[in-house]
Amino acid sequence: MDSSQVFTYGQQGLLMLLTVSAPMLVVVLVVGVLVSIFQAATQINEATLSFVPKLLAAVAVCAVAGPWMMSTLVDYLRSMLLAIPAAAG
Repeated sequence: MDSSQVFTYGQQGLLMLLTVSAPMLVVVLVVGVLVSIFQAATQINEATLSFVPKLLAAVAVCAVAGPWMMSTLVDYLRSMLLAIPAAAG
Protein backbone atom coordinates (compact mmCIF):
# COMPACT_ATOMS: atom_id res chain seq x y z
CA MET A 1 0.00 0.00 0.00
CA ASP A 2 1.54 3.28 -1.03
CA SER A 3 0.77 6.81 0.04
CA SER A 4 -1.54 7.54 -2.91
CA GLN A 5 -3.87 4.72 -1.85
CA VAL A 6 -3.90 6.03 1.72
CA PHE A 7 -4.81 9.50 0.50
CA THR A 8 -7.49 8.07 -1.80
CA TYR A 9 -9.08 6.11 1.05
CA GLY A 10 -8.89 9.18 3.28
CA GLN A 11 -10.49 11.34 0.62
CA GLN A 12 -13.28 8.82 0.09
CA GLY A 13 -13.88 8.68 3.84
CA LEU A 14 -14.12 12.46 4.16
CA LEU A 15 -16.44 12.67 1.17
CA MET A 16 -18.66 9.98 2.69
CA LEU A 17 -18.69 11.86 6.00
CA LEU A 18 -19.72 15.06 4.24
CA THR A 19 -22.38 13.29 2.16
CA VAL A 20 -23.99 11.55 5.12
CA SER A 21 -23.89 14.51 7.50
CA ALA A 22 -25.00 17.17 5.00
CA PRO A 23 -28.79 16.70 5.32
CA MET A 24 -28.66 16.98 9.11
CA LEU A 25 -26.35 19.98 9.08
CA VAL A 26 -28.32 21.87 6.43
CA VAL A 27 -31.69 21.37 8.13
CA VAL A 28 -30.39 22.32 11.58
CA LEU A 29 -28.64 25.37 10.10
CA VAL A 30 -31.82 26.56 8.36
CA VAL A 31 -33.92 26.02 11.50
CA GLY A 32 -31.32 27.89 13.58
CA VAL A 33 -31.35 30.87 11.22
CA LEU A 34 -35.15 30.99 11.18
CA VAL A 35 -35.33 30.84 14.97
CA SER A 36 -32.68 33.55 15.24
CA ILE A 37 -34.64 35.79 12.88
CA PHE A 38 -37.78 35.14 14.95
CA GLN A 39 -35.91 35.96 18.17
CA ALA A 40 -34.49 39.14 16.69
CA ALA A 41 -37.91 40.25 15.42
CA THR A 42 -39.72 39.57 18.69
CA GLN A 43 -36.81 40.35 21.04
CA ILE A 44 -37.37 37.09 22.91
CA ASN A 45 -34.04 35.89 24.30
CA GLU A 46 -34.83 32.43 25.59
CA ALA A 47 -32.16 29.73 25.29
CA THR A 48 -34.61 26.87 24.98
CA LEU A 49 -36.37 28.61 22.10
CA SER A 50 -33.30 28.05 19.94
CA PHE A 51 -32.45 24.59 21.26
CA VAL A 52 -35.78 22.75 21.08
CA PRO A 53 -36.63 23.46 17.40
CA LYS A 54 -33.14 22.42 16.30
CA LEU A 55 -33.43 19.23 18.33
CA LEU A 56 -36.83 18.44 16.83
CA ALA A 57 -35.51 19.14 13.33
CA ALA A 58 -32.54 16.83 13.92
CA VAL A 59 -34.85 14.05 15.11
CA ALA A 60 -37.09 14.56 12.07
CA VAL A 61 -34.12 14.37 9.70
CA CYS A 62 -32.94 11.18 11.43
CA ALA A 63 -36.39 9.69 11.02
CA VAL A 64 -36.62 10.61 7.33
CA ALA A 65 -33.02 10.24 6.12
CA GLY A 66 -31.77 7.77 8.73
CA PRO A 67 -32.27 4.62 6.65
CA TRP A 68 -30.46 6.19 3.69
CA MET A 69 -27.62 7.35 5.94
CA MET A 70 -27.26 3.91 7.50
CA SER A 71 -27.34 2.02 4.19
CA THR A 72 -24.79 4.42 2.69
CA LEU A 73 -22.44 3.97 5.63
CA VAL A 74 -22.87 0.19 5.63
CA ASP A 75 -22.10 0.02 1.89
CA TYR A 76 -19.01 2.18 2.38
CA LEU A 77 -17.82 0.10 5.32
CA ARG A 78 -18.40 -3.12 3.37
CA SER A 79 -16.34 -1.82 0.44
CA MET A 80 -13.54 -0.71 2.76
CA LEU A 81 -13.45 -4.05 4.55
CA LEU A 82 -13.37 -5.92 1.23
CA ALA A 83 -10.48 -3.70 0.09
CA ILE A 84 -8.26 -4.69 3.03
CA PRO A 85 -6.84 -7.88 1.44
CA ALA A 86 -5.97 -6.05 -1.77
CA ALA A 87 -4.32 -3.23 0.14
CA ALA A 88 -2.34 -5.54 2.42
CA GLY A 89 -1.22 -7.92 -0.30
